[in-house]
Amino acid sequence: MIYAPQSEPCPLPFSPFKSCTVPRPIGWLSTISRDGVANLAPYSQWQNLTFDPPMVMFAANQTSDGRRKDTVVNAEETGWFVWNMATYDLREAVNISAMELPSDEDEFLRAGVTKAACVDAPGPRVAESPAHFECRYLSTHRLRGNSNHGWVDVVYGEVMRIHVADEVITSEGKLDIPRIKPIARMGYYDYTTVIETFEMRIPEAHAAMAAGLEGKA
Repeated sequence: MIYAPQSEPCPLPFSPFKSCTVPRPIGWLSTISRDGVANLAPYSQWQNLTFDPPMVMFAANQTSDGRRKDTVVNAEETGWFVWNMATYDLREAVNISAMELPSDEDEFLRAGVTKAACVDAPGPRVAESPAHFECRYLSTHRLRGNSNHGWVDVVYGEVMRIHVADEVITSEGKLDIPRIKPIARMGYYDYTTVIETFEMRIPEAHAAMAAGLEGKA
């Protein structure tokens, strides 16, 4: 099968596009509006960019009626957004927070999760989540779409604070990923859970490269 998505209809009943780049980590992002309304929403177009200093990005499509996402607007107006690790135990709350709700409705309340204060960011983080990044907003790059929903805001931020719950740190000083069970997007309505890890080391990697891969300073 081969087709040109810009000019030809997909020959399959479900588009394979979003199910080829998988698994995609979830950017479960919390912000607060200028009026003090907390917002919480998941984005599967989320990724880290570099580690020195740590920077991240997420991409947010507009709503079908052409409105920009509250997460984007809040980040731009307050200068902050917060990443909360999405886990299997929190999957239902993550899913509920994906609903398109009015800007004056607090998704923390709808999803049934608890607000915890941040150190620098003005908005809350999800207390039940085992890890968080407080991210200082850097910039937004807007890309044109073929429809209202196709327009996308690519938002960049610098990680200023990292929170990790002590109980999910191993004796080696690593995150216990099989215990945390992060969830990731597989496309369609499908998700997966990270419950197994394995190690591979690049042959003859020099010390500086190895330190970067290991997350060392």
